[in-house]
Amino acid sequence: MGSLKAKCLDFSLVVVYLALLCAFLLWGLLYRTRGRTAFPLKTKPLRNTDDKSHSNKNGKSPHNSVQVSEAASSTVKPAHPSIVQTYMSIFFRKHGIFVARYPLLVLCVSLLIPLLLCIGLLRFKVETRPEKLWVSPGSRAADEKNYFDSHLAPFYRIEQLVLATSAFGGSAAPSIVNDNNMKLLFQIQKKVDDLRANYSGSTVALADICLKPLSTDCATQSVLQLDPKKYDDSGIDHAKFCFQHYTSEETCLSTFQSPIDPGTILGGFPGNNFTEASAFVITYPVNNKVETSGQENGKAVAWERAFISLVKEEILPMVLAQNLTLSFSSESSIQDELNRESTADAITIVISYIVMFAYISFTLGDRPSRWLSLFVSSKVLLGLSGVVLVMLSVLGSMGFFSAIGVKSTLIIMEVIPFLVLAVGVDNMCILVHAVKRQPDQSNLEERISNALVEVGPSITLASFAEVLAFAVSAINPMPATRVFSMFAALAVFMDFLLQVTAFVALIVFDFRRAQDGRIDCVPCARIMSSPATGDGGDGQRLHLLARYMRDIHGPILSYRAVKFVVIAVFVGLTFASIALSPRLQPGLEQKIVLPRNSYLQDYFDDLAKYMKVGPPLYFVVKNFNYSFASVHTNQICSINQCNSNSLLNEIARQSLSPETSYIAKPAASWLDDFLIWMSPEAFGCCRKFVNGSYCPPDDQPPCCQLDQDSGTCSASGTCNNCTTCFLHSELDNGRPSTTQFKDKLPWFLDALPSSDCSKGGKGAYSTSLDLSGYEGGIIQASAFRTYHTPLNKQTDYVNSMRAARDFSSKISEDLQMEIFPYSVFYIFFEQYLGVWKTAIMNICVCLGTVFIVCFIFTSSLWASAIILIVLAMIVLDLMGVMAMLGIQLNAISVVNLVMSIGIAVEFCVHITHAFMIGNGDRETRARQALSTMGASVFSGITLTKLVGVIILRFAKSEVFVVYYFQMYLALVLIGFLHGLIFLPVVLSLCGPPSKSAKPIEQSQPTSASTEQT
Repeated sequence: MGSLKAKCLDFSLVVVYLALLCAFLLWGLLYRTRGRTAFPLKTKPLRNTDDKSHSNKNGKSPHNSVQVSEAASSTVKPAHPSIVQTYMSIFFRKHGIFVARYPLLVLCVSLLIPLLLCIGLLRFKVETRPEKLWVSPGSRAADEKNYFDSHLAPFYRIEQLVLATSAFGGSAAPSIVNDNNMKLLFQIQKKVDDLRANYSGSTVALADICLKPLSTDCATQSVLQLDPKKYDDSGIDHAKFCFQHYTSEETCLSTFQSPIDPGTILGGFPGNNFTEASAFVITYPVNNKVETSGQENGKAVAWERAFISLVKEEILPMVLAQNLTLSFSSESSIQDELNRESTADAITIVISYIVMFAYISFTLGDRPSRWLSLFVSSKVLLGLSGVVLVMLSVLGSMGFFSAIGVKSTLIIMEVIPFLVLAVGVDNMCILVHAVKRQPDQSNLEERISNALVEVGPSITLASFAEVLAFAVSAINPMPATRVFSMFAALAVFMDFLLQVTAFVALIVFDFRRAQDGRIDCVPCARIMSSPATGDGGDGQRLHLLARYMRDIHGPILSYRAVKFVVIAVFVGLTFASIALSPRLQPGLEQKIVLPRNSYLQDYFDDLAKYMKVGPPLYFVVKNFNYSFASVHTNQICSINQCNSNSLLNEIARQSLSPETSYIAKPAASWLDDFLIWMSPEAFGCCRKFVNGSYCPPDDQPPCCQLDQDSGTCSASGTCNNCTTCFLHSELDNGRPSTTQFKDKLPWFLDALPSSDCSKGGKGAYSTSLDLSGYEGGIIQASAFRTYHTPLNKQTDYVNSMRAARDFSSKISEDLQMEIFPYSVFYIFFEQYLGVWKTAIMNICVCLGTVFIVCFIFTSSLWASAIILIVLAMIVLDLMGVMAMLGIQLNAISVVNLVMSIGIAVEFCVHITHAFMIGNGDRETRARQALSTMGASVFSGITLTKLVGVIILRFAKSEVFVVYYFQMYLALVLIGFLHGLIFLPVVLSLCGPPSKSAKPIEQSQPTSASTEQT
């Protein structure tokens, strides 16, 4: 069905794309025909409005002149600037004059606020707990986990070894079930038992922290548990016997008196041929506690780390010497490996930023004709100072939120510097290049104020759009993305303030230094013979990128054929991306997150290769009414006289189709075992003495005397007068009354299983019920355990969770009971059930905010709509690239998508604003925008990010290569292509009217002189 929907979507998109292409082609033909009929006479070339400034010394017109017919047909009547833009121009003119006059004062005051905020870093903390990062506080999974932990017991911690044989010569791996391997397993077990860890000055052994259902022996899941008395001599034959009789033979019970399913302790076997298994799976369940302060499981974590060290240093060499393989894991392994990963790639990230810093310092400087002038015209110190301001804004943001108690995340420390650096460097290039474009004969105050009037509004527009987009997206319920949006909004806002204050003051200092002929980075030294550096006046000394944009890039895009190809290709790529986007898979492969050399890589491979059952799955029934008047009992149980559509019967039916239900086997039921245990037919189970107290089975003390030497229990005669708890006549249709149920349930849960009565509930069901307040006829929580099928991929985890929830919702509605599924991984994977909704909501909120801000600042619905469309195309194309590269949709990629809008705004807003304030027809203004802003955007974002992103390709962690190198590289390239190729073409064809007007300050003297005349 899904494939059919995808094919229908693809076909629909192709039809719509072809229709739009034909419409665009038809419009172009009609437009050209109308231009010819409107001006049939031959016309002379008309010089563009900016030709005067670009005429060469011979007085010849540049090549970008246009025909009258084309100019007339494409000229749009200029509109007045918006009120917001007018007042911004007034403000920036006054602000520029003030900064040029008092740069030191502005620099000191502007640095004071972020430096004070940095004091908050004293309370800086990093949140690393996954449940606090990816799970919303009020999410269903969080609520269900809290309910399970508080009413039943937290799911135990898992420490696991997978011991396997290796295949040779293409043949199947040999069986691991032999005497030598059993003896090796015994040696491994002895080392684990003897392991001691240090925690706060005390020693911790496995026996101190392990799960003990009967309060005596650890519930270790291992082949050795099938008969611990015989594994050292003839244990192999007994183990093979127990593989087939583990539920019926007393000698096959574990030390904690519970049968062990071979499917949970063996792996790599075909069907039910357990003797052909190629792997031993040894699991050590350890008690888990609900964490509030983070120290509740301190002993367990200390032992786990000592366990991993023991396996690496001692057990692994033993196993390799026997030509076997070993993989291993502990509950804290993933967290420890993630922490190791964050430090392992720190050097790579630092190198990436250093390379970007170096390029920034290089691109801000001039290219003098004489090498001696290079020491003066370079702007290394200015570039580094600007980078320091960017880092200061990031630190100030982190300091503010740390001061109010908001914890940071690794994503924030890895992504936000990249984002703010992209925005900050772009603004730095735009400001420096704008100052350079001012006439050389103007004094510094005029150059600074004119530059701020020219580019200040676009910088303000872009920054406010980004800030508000991030701020509004902070409504996201997912903690990681919400905190990222909060930190990013404040960091971008502080960066904007520092750029228009401190950085402008630094520009003033730098230009004064250059005018005095002082050497960059060593301003105390001066080159006396240095002529005026001339930072570029009147457009006569444009740097290479500006000349490329003016003389090559712009003219190429002006050809009709090129415009048609650009529109067709970019729109086609967007439609292709729309078709590819639904193929994005939710999830985050664990192997990608971990370092490539992590020992967990082999462990996850072995789990997928050998495990025959998946994680435990519990169906939890809330408020089970066991009173006689209630029908809940028959709606849940699966023995005789139970409803055919009962919960346990339906679970058994679901296990028959594991491909869709992801349920491996019927559930273990304390209710079924309790009803059987109470039945008069089970005469060895529910018994009582003459005085009415509980009487255990005959093979348990005090009914027999235990011989410590032989381990046998001989009859003592103490229980000869014991009788069954009930007669058939005392039960109603085999069901106990409310009082009988209430009185005998504690007996059942305290009864030890044995050969005379294997239905005892102690150990097996000790944590399956919440008996608090059960005397009133209601059991608040009871769990029925089964297993998921083996889950090898992220989609398996997500689909299994969805299937379990769908099943529980249906059965709850049918039985009119409250039932929910629970597995330990649900809280981590719930985010993927709604990750599409989260991503779409964040993207739409950000795009909508950018549109509103652009409309307020520009008062142009036309321009705002164009910016919105281009931003949407960039995000869609990025999602299409993600689908092609197999990048999954998760919190990291959602954060990157939100961040991509912020960077894409930089590609679009500056070009559009320069287009709107230009003079002339659309074609002329598009070229002007490319010549002035195109070079700054290209050098400030594209090239800077490219040199930094390429370094991330060499990161040790796959997550950096996939989610940072690949996604960032795609973002930079897609943003460049749309901002500097597609957007200028769209503006030249259907751009908004010009809003060019002289600032009020400049127009007033002219008006005054006119009046005097």
